[in-house]
Amino acid sequence: MKLRYAMVCSSNQNRSMEAHCLLKREGFDVASYGTGQHVKLPGPSIREPNVYDFGTPYKHMFDDLRRKDPELYKRNGILPMLKRNLGVKTAPQRWQENAADGCFDVVLTFEEKVFDLVLEDLHNRNQVLLKPVLIINLEVKDNHEEAAVGGRLALLLCQELDATENWEDTIDDIISNFEKQHRRKLLYSISFY
Repeated sequence: MKLRYAMVCSSNQNRSMEAHCLLKREGFDVASYGTGQHVKLPGPSIREPNVYDFGTPYKHMFDDLRRKDPELYKRNGILPMLKRNLGVKTAPQRWQENAADGCFDVVLTFEEKVFDLVLEDLHNRNQVLLKPVLIINLEVKDNHEEAAVGGRLALLLCQELDATENWEDTIDDIISNFEKQHRRKLLYSISFY
């Protein structure tokens, strides 16, 4: 049984894209999204972020930041991150506007606030199919090092879920074993399409 996965963070740049990249490379049916109002990337100072609309191509962001300050954005890892993203998909997508993409079996978030927004959005949709969707939060700090660790953990968790006959019967055990093995607390909930 092949499950369909969505990786979700705030801006669809770092954590969700790292996991998306790894799962895609392993042959998973995976998509990724952000839940923010805009895509925000670090700028020259904390008060000057680079802000883009969802749907702005990663290539545009890459060229824009390379033009602004190539050394800064290379040093802080933003240009390499955008280059990776370019190899995965064209542009960041917003979770709240993804209904046309169809149903997912598992949605993995990387921040509790994002988990709450995904749950709220699913509860506000017309639940006509009554198809269950598992939403799991794996808390991951939004930096390149933690995103790499979080991406590998997401892959392990998804491999575990993909190997089960029916996740609905075994989810409590899967979560409990994962938490013990990796010393990470997971939040999870079930919603419906």
